[in-house]
Amino acid sequence: MKFTRQRYQSGSLTREKRKAGPAVWIFRWRENTQDGRVNRKVVVGTVEQFPTKTAARKAAEPLRTSAIADNPAVPVTVTQLVKHYTHNELSSKAHSTQRTVETSLKVWVAPKWGEHRLSDVRTVAVESWLHRLSLANATKAKVRNVMHGIFAHACRYEWLHKNPISLVRQSAKREKMPDVLAAEELKKLLAELQNPARALVFLTAATGLRVSEALGLKWSDVDFGTRAISLSRSVVHQHVGEMKTEASRKPVPMDGALATALFEWSRQTPYRQPGDWVFASPKMNGKQPYWPETLLKSYVQPIAKRLSITKKIGWHTFRRTLATLLTASDENAKTTQELMRHANAGITMNLYAQALTAVKRAAHLKVVAMIGPTAETASVPLCSHVEEAETVSA
Repeated sequence: MKFTRQRYQSGSLTREKRKAGPAVWIFRWRENTQDGRVNRKVVVGTVEQFPTKTAARKAAEPLRTSAIADNPAVPVTVTQLVKHYTHNELSSKAHSTQRTVETSLKVWVAPKWGEHRLSDVRTVAVESWLHRLSLANATKAKVRNVMHGIFAHACRYEWLHKNPISLVRQSAKREKMPDVLAAEELKKLLAELQNPARALVFLTAATGLRVSEALGLKWSDVDFGTRAISLSRSVVHQHVGEMKTEASRKPVPMDGALATALFEWSRQTPYRQPGDWVFASPKMNGKQPYWPETLLKSYVQPIAKRLSITKKIGWHTFRRTLATLLTASDENAKTTQELMRHANAGITMNLYAQALTAVKRAAHLKVVAMIGPTAETASVPLCSHVEEAETVSA
């Protein structure tokens, strides 16, 4: 059932003057009857009894609760609110955001809070529940933020006069710093990898592209003449969407060994037309890019293990590694921020500093030189049995 918003559906509190005597607080609502929906109203009290709207609202709470219970168009429980939020707001958000929110709601929020009435969800109770969950702080913080979002939705529709999650405290501080690779570790890894895994790792490590952005590239985005890569889309779970932020759409440099590596890969892949995906999947006849888990689990992680690299490696590891290598190379904060395409590096840096293209290109080339192959390992063979490996993510 899809809920629709109507005026007074959960009650409306107004202050009205009288011809004689003090002003009064009036509570209005709509009620279902055998003759259809009718408007109701009742005097809550005078402004002398309830000097503020907050005081009058508390006095009217029993009436409001009764009005909501009698109106099937208004969510009463958290489950009903989630359904309304999903139908009316979540669908307009990015695909990756939808997946994150849906997972939090299905796995954590609904099992615990689904049958609770909205008015029964309390700040301290939610906070205590989050603290008891056996999850990382960052995950708990995401769950908390998802709950805040759905209750904010209720407040916008005036089904609640305050968000009970606003004062829920939940730290997002990491309990353990994520791993980054040393330049020598990354160089050894690239020397052992074969295409297309090698090309994708080299690209993400040298440019800081998110894997969704790298998989969203088409050959028309790669300009070997100007040595630059344009960004206009991302691919998350084979869903093509827009870039994460405005800063994410800025072009990135492609120099030195990276340009050579991508050019070599363009000559190896059967999908090399301008409209083809750079990392097109043979299993899908080039119509979709590879699943990121396929190359990571079948090639990157096994090779790292064979090289005795014990660090936990995911696609975002290479993005973090780039930031670390840039910092170690004494690049200024603004240059690093723009190469990483973060939204900001502090108001001062945003308003008064701009990294020159030449400086960004020089910083990028330093990292490429750090991790690029030697002459002996410059030629890279193509992975065998790539198609079979894609069953990892099936």
